[in-house]
Amino acid sequence: MIGYPRAGITAAAIVGALLAAPLQAGTADVQEALANPERSEAERALDESRMPAEVIAFSGIEEGAVVADFMAGGGYYTALLARQVGPDGRVYAVNPAGFHDPKVWEPVLRDNANIRVMPVAPQAMLIAPGSVDTIFTHLVFHDLYWESEQYKFPRLDVDFVLANWFAAVKPGGSVIVVDHVGPAGDPREITQSLHRIDPETVIAAMSRAGFTLEKRSDMLQRSEDDGAKNVFDPEIRGKTDRFVMKFRR
Repeated sequence: MIGYPRAGITAAAIVGALLAAPLQAGTADVQEALANPERSEAERALDESRMPAEVIAFSGIEEGAVVADFMAGGGYYTALLARQVGPDGRVYAVNPAGFHDPKVWEPVLRDNANIRVMPVAPQAMLIAPGSVDTIFTHLVFHDLYWESEQYKFPRLDVDFVLANWFAAVKPGGSVIVVDHVGPAGDPREITQSLHRIDPETVIAAMSRAGFTLEKRSDMLQRSEDDGAKNVFDPEIRGKTDRFVMKFRR
């Protein structure tokens, strides 16, 4: 098991401190955000397969909510969540420092004053207790089981991470999990080879942490994906079978 150093405490403290930061006015709903001409062609190309408006509607995230976009990547969902919660809400983009590109985030932060980025070491991706209404994860839950010396992503203690999520989410709050459907088996082996995860593995892990599965959706189900290919395989990339789940604390 990896030890969680002082950097983790610092990351959690950052979130708590940022809760008091002022916001600028100005918001739009998710549909308006999707129609924003400033969005890149690369982002627009993902919309059809990701169905973001439907996923956010499923999440039930409301205006004024505080959301942690866990392992937010380049901010595709972060920007949409920021519009959903509005100027009285907040979105924290938690990212491994090695995967955070400041140039990619410049336009996202310029257009959304209610976003705060948290690029930290993977072991320090911790969120302050009782600080968020929702944790949102998109195609990254399986990465809790991933490790890579090449990309400086160490082995994480999954139960420790999920215990932090349970502490971070306010009572009655939620966790949204969207991920690639994978076969049953050792989640670390499946993640390393396919970058997928068995939905039942997610349910079991979240249940151990104290969460309850509230509902699930097949909106991103793709029957043509047999689940045997790595999600980065050109034949299946962007066309994977995915599950959508909402857990309640």
